[in-house]
Amino acid sequence: MTPPMESEIFNTLKDFFISLPHCAALGMQFENIVGYKPTLSIQWQPEFVGHADSGILHGGVITPLIDIAGATAVAAHLDMPEALATLDLRIDYLRATPSSGKVLATAECYRLGGQVAFVRTVCYTADDYEPFALGTATYMRVIDPFALETSTYMNILKNKEK
Repeated sequence: MTPPMESEIFNTLKDFFISLPHCAALGMQFENIVGYKPTLSIQWQPEFVGHADSGILHGGVITPLIDIAGATAVAAHLDMPEALATLDLRIDYLRATPSSGKVLATAECYRLGGQVAFVRTVCYTADDYEPFALGTATYMRVIDPFALETSTYMNILKNKEK
């Protein structure tokens, strides 16, 4: 299997994921990948605060970070183009979200089934590597050539080849 950073499929998918409008609005960034575990980040911003008195982040900021990190972890294992859809996403908050700094999410796809992928994600800050949230998700894998041919993802791949 090709290492993720050398895989055109992985690089196209990770770029596609973080360019989605809600990810771009959050300023989501790809940080790195170690083995098959990608890390994505969002920089804390005042407009992301969910509770004004404490400055903690709104859950609506953490959820897409965990979801996209998870999908990126699945993409790290793919050797052919596939579409992915989130089937289930659970987030357990271990403590309050950060009130400043960079928020990171590192994900691991621990089982890549024929139709479903299973992922765990850990959220932490760049200042404090102690997790504040854990995500568990499943993603449906769509390998149908017709569905892929008409997808936005395939259009991006085709445009890269030009």
